[in-house]
Amino acid sequence: MAVLKYEEIAESLRARIAAGEFAPGDTIPSGRDLAEQWDVSRATAIKAVDVLRNDGVVVAKQGTGFVVTETPVARPAGARRAGSARILGGMPFLRVGAPDWAEPPAHVAVALGLSPGVAALRRIRVLQRPDGTPNSCVEAWFPPEIAEAGPRLADTAPITEGTTRYVRRQTGRFPVEGVDVTTVRLATDTEADRLGVPADTPVAVLLHTAHDQHGEPLVCEEGVTPSSFFEQVDTYAM
Repeated sequence: MAVLKYEEIAESLRARIAAGEFAPGDTIPSGRDLAEQWDVSRATAIKAVDVLRNDGVVVAKQGTGFVVTETPVARPAGARRAGSARILGGMPFLRVGAPDWAEPPAHVAVALGLSPGVAALRRIRVLQRPDGTPNSCVEAWFPPEIAEAGPRLADTAPITEGTTRYVRRQTGRFPVEGVDVTTVRLATDTEADRLGVPADTPVAVLLHTAHDQHGEPLVCEEGVTPSSFFEQVDTYAM
């Protein structure tokens, strides 16, 4: 699949940010500068910056331009419907521990098409509300073939360009279909500790599985949100 020019510019900026050329708080080149550097229209350059802004990599700062964000932002993989359990548009998050290999719960293994006893790569994060309190805890599970092809998934540092784009670059696979299953239960002790709520607090659980262009699973994410914070809004034609 051909990469459009604005996507190429956005990927180049992501790589420069990931390499430390632009640290958090630094201003990235303006649309005019990018247009001159890449010999493209200013509209194309602005579209590239918009990609980074929409992904939470940069934010607009009045009188300055666009600066690299101070805090990594969690966003739904692909373009899935998320509800406020995963918050529309993204939320700051804290990584919990280091990514590790573990045998996923049975329902996650089924979603990933893994046989019993097969380990997957797990990344855990806690999404934060504006006041810094926990909103949701999320466990993301990557099947072995994805994790092995994307070694940065095992790093504790955030992937600046986002896991979706990183996986696509490493494997050529990208999400085209998502399956979301929402259930309600009581929080486990571990979940209650991560969320800072009493044990047995009612929680909404959103299990999201992203499938690639061949129908194969790319990742399974389980987001757990206290019932008081969870809201799901659907808009559809009638």
